[in-house]
Amino acid sequence: MITSPAFRGKRYAVLGLARSGLATVEALVASGAEVTAWDSKEEARANVGEGVTLADPLEIDLAGYDGVVVSPGVPLNTHPIAAKARAAGVPVIGDIELFAQARAGLPPHKVVGITGTNGKSTTTALVHHILKTACVPTEMGGNIGLPILAQDPLPEGGVYVLELSSYQIDLTFSLDCDVSVLLNVTPDHLDRYADFRAYALSKRRLFEMQSAGHVGIFGDADEEVWQMCDGLDVEAWSWPGRDVRLGYPWPSLKERQREWPALQGPHNLQNAMAAIAVAETFDIWPSKIEEGLRTYPGLPHRMERVAERNGILFVNDSKATNPDSAAPALAAYPSIHWIVGGLAKTHSLGPCEAQLGHVRGAYTIGDSGPMFAQLLAGKVPVTECGVLDAAVEAAAGAAKAGEVVLLSPACASFDQFRDYEARGQAFREAVGALS
Repeated sequence: MITSPAFRGKRYAVLGLARSGLATVEALVASGAEVTAWDSKEEARANVGEGVTLADPLEIDLAGYDGVVVSPGVPLNTHPIAAKARAAGVPVIGDIELFAQARAGLPPHKVVGITGTNGKSTTTALVHHILKTACVPTEMGGNIGLPILAQDPLPEGGVYVLELSSYQIDLTFSLDCDVSVLLNVTPDHLDRYADFRAYALSKRRLFEMQSAGHVGIFGDADEEVWQMCDGLDVEAWSWPGRDVRLGYPWPSLKERQREWPALQGPHNLQNAMAAIAVAETFDIWPSKIEEGLRTYPGLPHRMERVAERNGILFVNDSKATNPDSAAPALAAYPSIHWIVGGLAKTHSLGPCEAQLGHVRGAYTIGDSGPMFAQLLAGKVPVTECGVLDAAVEAAAGAAKAGEVVLLSPACASFDQFRDYEARGQAFREAVGALS
């Protein structure tokens, strides 16, 4: 695990004991800190080891504490811990901030921070894979993989690749990334922010924390977001229509994408361009970049090729929890039977509407199933299925060889599933059960 003498003798309260919270407790205790920890779930509290005080930070005096470490899932705009900590003069931070504070004691290394509404996980994993292909010591963490504090420190010359949500950035104040990436910003998580601009400005903070001369890479963001990024004291890289610094010409990448089986669709071309730009900042040989793109295995639940049966491809894109992230999957295949629905974040098709020419039929599920049936009526054939098993069976029955059955729900999963991963696993099992 990552520990630091910077934490020795300090006092921290940790709220939330899921994977990152538990890793935080263990790293702080191993560093010699005094830790009070709490989770509303008794089974989570049972995982805490010796040397930790179990008490709810809302019920103790926080005066004298050096930080309250919360899970990114804690809504700071509504949760009372924010006001209580503020009254006590104690910062509310996350595990990424603790990593930032621990960096001075680690072997010399670099950090890549990747944010954006969509594509973060794929780009993070792809950068990590390219670096590994080039034999660069690397780990990935943040919003993907193991909690960063649970990982062993990299040797000198290593690169930490961090996927960072806006929630994590909100809890971070001193993370000076050598390379920061903003892929895109579209409306999301607006229950946590006053408006879209506030959400976008949250992501901008990743660049504000960078030292002068460090690299900022900006992707497919709209003009308003570009204006927000003006004035940042970083060396900015970008792509089409901007200050393109890629060693690969744009048309060439479009042609080469056919050789990257796990990176199909226009959105994955953008993700690949971002990863190439990051790799080029570390002077990775072009042949190694190409090898990394070609051998990248993809991530579960993100345009994951589950099976091919009777010439029909079944694709699990359960991670597509809003229309902006579902639209690229619809664009990636010419003939699709689309399983859509769940707990809706918007009341429109958004950018999915422009891709309906690829949709041979839609199969609606979940809480928003009736809404999507209305939105799609008269545009594509619609079958209201209600539940995922029925949708898979109906879509498979209607699909022909050469077509795709695609779970890309454009919705959150919490109406019927624990999370998007459980939904994706249910899709895999439903496909496996087809006769």
